[in-house]
Amino acid sequence: MKIKSSSLADIGLTAIAPAIWGSTYVVTTEFLPHGYPLTVAMLRALPAGLILLMIVRQLPQGIWWARSFILGALNFSFFWAMLFISAYRLPGGVAATVGAIQPLIVVMLARLLIGSPVRAQAIAAGIVGMAGVGLLVLTPGAALDPIGIAAGLAGAVSMAFGTVLTRRWAPPVSSLTFTAWQLTAGGLLLLPVALLLEPALPVPTMANVLGMAWLGLIGAAFTYLLWFRGLSRLDPAAVASLGFLSPLVATLLGWGMLNQNLTPLQIAGMAAVLTSVWLGQRAQMAPRAAATVPAKTVSL
Repeated sequence: MKIKSSSLADIGLTAIAPAIWGSTYVVTTEFLPHGYPLTVAMLRALPAGLILLMIVRQLPQGIWWARSFILGALNFSFFWAMLFISAYRLPGGVAATVGAIQPLIVVMLARLLIGSPVRAQAIAAGIVGMAGVGLLVLTPGAALDPIGIAAGLAGAVSMAFGTVLTRRWAPPVSSLTFTAWQLTAGGLLLLPVALLLEPALPVPTMANVLGMAWLGLIGAAFTYLLWFRGLSRLDPAAVASLGFLSPLVATLLGWGMLNQNLTPLQIAGMAAVLTSVWLGQRAQMAPRAAATVPAKTVSL
């Protein structure tokens, strides 16, 4: 089955986002102060969103105010809060494995909300991907904290809903503007919660500033621009399967930057993750290829 170069470009650009998100684990543990998950999530979203708003100079209109805040909560404020709580309370491997259920949730929600068919290859991609993530990051002594597990599952469900609703509510603006709306809305929702529930941050170090700049400007503004662009062009399940690249990159960064060991099981996990991503893209391309067959008879 041949894949059009335009589709390959869309897949490649979208895949950059989860690859960069793989750096979140290293940045959170090595560069950010511990114990401020809501504040860190807010500082990741709000400044980046405001910068993008100053660039696009366009505010939502009508129903898009409500939709921007709903999607901002699902894709950013609630999801990131749960992500950081999970990351702080669980070993990175357990947190990543719990979150890896998201592509399977997306498959089911896409069926319910936008009528996407449930394809065997998409289910297989989700299962193989979860197994691969487990091989990559789980250790025999990994502790299971109930609150951390619940936060990880809640975050996966939140991001899955956000992914599918982003596709269902096709925005009437560019991906850059749409990203600005959601980041700003998500940051505004987190601001009062962070101020009420968490103490003030200590005086930031240079490492803290660099870590937040990376997570906000690159890990949020830039990556979600690519992510939402991909969601506007690709099937939600195919986009979600690309998320398995995040723990793969996190493992490679741990090996390359933190001198962590790379075991044969982890190498097998990498192979499983890449197989999962391939299956996820095949699941999308099969119906596209079938849909383009009649077009060959059309004379332009």
